[in-house]
Amino acid sequence: MNRTIFTLMLLVVFSSGVVMAQGEDFQLRGTVISSEDDSPLPGVYVSSMRALGQAVTDDNGVFIITTEIGDVLLFEYENMQDKEIQVDQIADITVSMTPSLEDFDESDFELPVITLSTGDIEGDAQSYDISRLLQGSRDVYVSTSGFDFGQARYRIRGYSSENNAVLMNGIPVNDMETGRAYYSNWGGLNDVTRLTEGYNGIGVLRNSFGRVGGATNITVRASQFGESSRLTYSLANRSYNNRIMMTHATGIMDNGWAVTVSGSRRWADEGYVEGAFYDAWGYFFSVERIINSDHSIGFVFLGAPSESGGRGVATQEAYDLTGNNYYNPNWGYQNGEKRNARVGKYHQPFSILSHYWDLSDKTTVTTSAALSMGRGGRTALNWYDAPDPRPDYYRYMPSNYKGNQQMMDYYTDLWLSDPEFGQLNWDDFYNANVKNLFSVNDAFGEEGNVVTGNRSKYMLEERRIDHRRITFSSNLQSHQSDNLILSGGANVRLHQGYQFKAVNDLLGGDWWLDVDQFAERDFDDPDMAQTDINNPNRLVEEGDRFGYDYVANINNYDAYAQAEFFFPKYDFYLSANLSHTTFWRTGNMKNPRFPDNSYGDSEKQNFTNFGLKGGFTYKITGRHYVTTNAIYKTRAPFFWNAYVSPRVRDHLVEGLSSETIYGGDLSYIVRTPRIKSRFTLFMTDFNDQTWSRSFYHDELRTFVNYVMTGVDTRHYGVELGLDINISSTLSGHIVAGTGDYFYNSRPNVSIARDNDFEVLEDQRTVYLQNYKIGGMTHTAGSVGLRYNSPRYWFVGVSTNYFDDIYIDINPDRRTAEALSEFAEEDGVWSDVINQEKLNHNYTFNIFAGKSWRIQRKYFIRLNVSVNNLLDNKDFSIGGFEQLRYDTQNIDRFAPKYFYLYGRTFFINLTFSM
Repeated sequence: MNRTIFTLMLLVVFSSGVVMAQGEDFQLRGTVISSEDDSPLPGVYVSSMRALGQAVTDDNGVFIITTEIGDVLLFEYENMQDKEIQVDQIADITVSMTPSLEDFDESDFELPVITLSTGDIEGDAQSYDISRLLQGSRDVYVSTSGFDFGQARYRIRGYSSENNAVLMNGIPVNDMETGRAYYSNWGGLNDVTRLTEGYNGIGVLRNSFGRVGGATNITVRASQFGESSRLTYSLANRSYNNRIMMTHATGIMDNGWAVTVSGSRRWADEGYVEGAFYDAWGYFFSVERIINSDHSIGFVFLGAPSESGGRGVATQEAYDLTGNNYYNPNWGYQNGEKRNARVGKYHQPFSILSHYWDLSDKTTVTTSAALSMGRGGRTALNWYDAPDPRPDYYRYMPSNYKGNQQMMDYYTDLWLSDPEFGQLNWDDFYNANVKNLFSVNDAFGEEGNVVTGNRSKYMLEERRIDHRRITFSSNLQSHQSDNLILSGGANVRLHQGYQFKAVNDLLGGDWWLDVDQFAERDFDDPDMAQTDINNPNRLVEEGDRFGYDYVANINNYDAYAQAEFFFPKYDFYLSANLSHTTFWRTGNMKNPRFPDNSYGDSEKQNFTNFGLKGGFTYKITGRHYVTTNAIYKTRAPFFWNAYVSPRVRDHLVEGLSSETIYGGDLSYIVRTPRIKSRFTLFMTDFNDQTWSRSFYHDELRTFVNYVMTGVDTRHYGVELGLDINISSTLSGHIVAGTGDYFYNSRPNVSIARDNDFEVLEDQRTVYLQNYKIGGMTHTAGSVGLRYNSPRYWFVGVSTNYFDDIYIDINPDRRTAEALSEFAEEDGVWSDVINQEKLNHNYTFNIFAGKSWRIQRKYFIRLNVSVNNLLDNKDFSIGGFEQLRYDTQNIDRFAPKYFYLYGRTFFINLTFSM
């Protein structure tokens, strides 16, 4: 669909949601409680349909709001069903809210649903003027982007995850090497990670300066969980088939203690994709001691150990030959059982010790220390002096023999007639290893022991990414007056990332000789093939490190300050951030190709950065707002792309510098009990980025490090979220987002041989400007209806549309050198440089639920959701061009694609008390 037409449609839809009201008023006092246990609900958002006032309940569930007889009050709270009450008396009221029936598995999606928690609005239980716009209020665009759009690789504003800050009890948890947040580190702990506060895009979170894509703080304080017990069982056909969760919280007991514990397991012998198993656990313990009215101390310990078999991505040729768009080349039969070669195993527990201090009735200080440490890694096949074991290797594909019909027919027949031809052959690996008797001097060139044994030709290695990180954090929040809130804080993070390879399974062999086979080919001197000249000709066995071994040392010091101002007709905020980052590499192996740049500590790199942002809200009425936000910041380069080849040496990317990010957004927001809507325009520039990859370069005929500098990108677009209460039982939503996300520069590239200092190219220009940022959906829309029965059941349906899906491009194919052998009128010219756009598509989702209350004490909830109801298995949601390419035969290294799962279901049964 034309993007301009799509945007105009969003404007028309949004304009239909503008509603206004007026009337006389008085002050109404009330209390909001939970229908499950009659406990008070703090942080409930209360609003007047006639735009007379807004309020938030205090710690005792009490609110005071301006209203009038005949007005309708709307009550909103996370995990509770919205409730409407008509005002018919001037007397205190009690409002009971029922838990929401929805309990879908958030771990299936990358984006968390950003909501409001008590901490963000503490002490602001009443308002006499036009109230401030609460950024944390539920946003239908954000939630739909996570649940309905996320399955099609849609990213809000096209941002990757390093542009979203995630905190836990105020502690930053984004990975320091890549900048990304990995939700799998607390996967399966849904019950205890629901209390969140934050914003999407540019805004204010009092625990952090945040990032351009937003910020979320997950509250895991034991005192914030009310007394409850919960048992959940889930059945699904996605990554896992079964899930069980158990949670118990004591609330604050009479002795001043509060304890919350939770545990879970998710598992499948084989998930939706053949050969991909899943086994993940989760554990959580939080305890807090209320010392007195001003001080409390809390401790949190959590983790989520997991082990899973990798799902593959392949060319369309492989999908067509197998008749399966979910073909997985990572597994094969061993002794009659499926075995996966790409097994991920992660366990990185996290602990937080916090001191909470109410300095006064207006000011709080939270000081914490956190420790995160553990292991991570994924196995992969390695081989020496043996055929490539990957079943979809290009030499085993018919397209490799373009022009040789006999060979094309031969391989086509193998794929079609023998299903096991397209899978790993574990028996071949074992047979090759046990018949490979070999003798080697374990001292190489010196007097040593001659060792004879079966040298493994094939083996499983594990590429480890362990880490240890210590964080110190302090945050101050001060409600100076009704018009001013100040917040600020400082963080110190000290990170060590341990990157190495370890022998996982020798597959029947006795040992693996630790040499670099590419260096053996490139150099006549056999010494140059060693990976560590401090330990030459090392024979490694299962569990031993080999290949590469280094430490990524990163220290970050960060401080920020924010001021929020509130007035009858407008609000605004200002925020500033200052940080300093130091990083260096510590090598544990001395590589003979780089003897002075591989072992020990490298030179330390230092970057000082800053950020400024601000926002303004104009209150047209108590229901209509115009907001604008802007940000300018610099960001230190991430460790993972700062070095040319960090596995073996400490050479920095030439001209390495901080990245510059600036942008803004403009929104029109309407919030009434009937209609809640937001229409937003946004634009963001990311400048001076670095892009670094390693691959085999066919033109240069060697393994290279390919580094682009000066990479600029631009993201601009529109967002619409419209949530409509059609009647007391029927509601609907219209959600859409479209953007143009593209490269905005012509970066320079440096191409260096991986095994020596030689720079093969240093002035090559990549003509990237105006190419789309690929691998994701740029345009998505959703229309849905939901019926909520007064008898505590609901059913809903949504229709989702996806368009402007581009595959990720190989930058080297957009250079003059790649086109040097072709004329512009040649058809190959366009095949090489054109970017593929995938077909638009649709999905239909349904969901339903029912709840039962037993003896006013026990609560049972059943939820069912079905995604991609029509079982569309031909919806390609993204892909990428392989970095290796052959201009003489583009199909030889064809793009690889991702496909949306067909029909999937999720059934959730919860018992709580």
